[in-house]
Amino acid sequence: MTVDATDIDLSEISFWARPQRERVETFRRLRALDRPVFTRENRIPFVGHGPGYYALVRHADVSEASRNAGLFSSEPTANSIVDMPRWLAVYFGSMINMDDPRHARLRRIVSRAFTPRVLAKMEEDLQRAATRIVDEAIAEGPGDFVTQIAARLPVQVICDMMGVPPELHPRVLRATNVILGNADAEYTGIEPTLNRWNVARGLVALLAAGRELSRLAIRLGRERRGASNGDLVGTLVNGDEHLTPQELGSFFILLVVAGSETTRNAIAHGLTLLTGNPGQRELLTGDFERYIPGAVEEIVRHSTPVIQFRRTLTRDHEMGGQHYREGDKVLLFYNSANRDEAVFTDPDVFDITRHPNPHVGFGGPGPHYCLGAHLARREITVMFRELFTRMPRIRSTGEPDPLLSNFINGVKHLPYGA
Repeated sequence: MTVDATDIDLSEISFWARPQRERVETFRRLRALDRPVFTRENRIPFVGHGPGYYALVRHADVSEASRNAGLFSSEPTANSIVDMPRWLAVYFGSMINMDDPRHARLRRIVSRAFTPRVLAKMEEDLQRAATRIVDEAIAEGPGDFVTQIAARLPVQVICDMMGVPPELHPRVLRATNVILGNADAEYTGIEPTLNRWNVARGLVALLAAGRELSRLAIRLGRERRGASNGDLVGTLVNGDEHLTPQELGSFFILLVVAGSETTRNAIAHGLTLLTGNPGQRELLTGDFERYIPGAVEEIVRHSTPVIQFRRTLTRDHEMGGQHYREGDKVLLFYNSANRDEAVFTDPDVFDITRHPNPHVGFGGPGPHYCLGAHLARREITVMFRELFTRMPRIRSTGEPDPLLSNFINGVKHLPYGA
């Protein structure tokens, strides 16, 4: 089937400012094409650009590219459309931008953060944090669900894991907002245009946020070296296999950015979805423990907090009707794969009983599947259990204020009542 795609430009930031329903329709049109569309790259001052990339929008293509890491490489970068310059990669060049064996080594070390023993201890921390957050939300009264509730839990949990003092948690959250909201004027104070000076100011803000988080982690690592107090930083910097200071800084940025942003946005989207689908909400609250596992998966599928990651071809290859050449870039659009009609019946419908639900909201299958997926599921579960137990009438009372980003399907603010 041939569909006109001449008016579709996924590189334009204005596209990502369009209403959600328009973007969903655009990706439906792209899935109907005979082959992936090629999109030019914007010229980024002080960084550069390449010729463009192919947009992988079908579930099958995204899954195959994810599974075949030797062919679809995460190097030189997976979290940036342009090749990341060294002065940015020093902070943002984490293991998600690596292939094996480097990726395998780092993943083996940092997987210590997600052992059954650590996760069991974290369950207690999660419950305490959720209880405290809801206590304070009840005392404050309804307002902004994101700033009062959704954004706080994952940052508190991750900072507690790393041993970050409570008084520094707000700084970590602000830096995280700048990193993933780098195209959004609310977080940077800079209009999202390709004006040379605006881009320069945005890059300076990004660099400063990355440096702040990295230096914090490195300082904690220096304090724990040889004298761990049992937190995650001590675990990662001690032992025969350990992270270097630069690796620790990059990992902390990855952990706090990916871990907090994914979960906070899933929680915010979840409240919106459960408010707009009262039948699903009634089903969930009527038997929470039975339905919450499926609800979490459906929230992540329907909202897809992480929109896309990049891969680069290591050799010529044919897939999905397209012949790729060595060096070609592809973007894995998880948001589109999660609404692929070939895989999901009525993909735009929010259904917490959907089964099976082979979504790629935590990344596709393969070595880069989200290491913190289990933690994210637990955070979402604990938060909604606490909310529906103690604030049973909670609901969104207006439209979410979306983050302007082609990387994160974020919610900056969400009015709510209880």
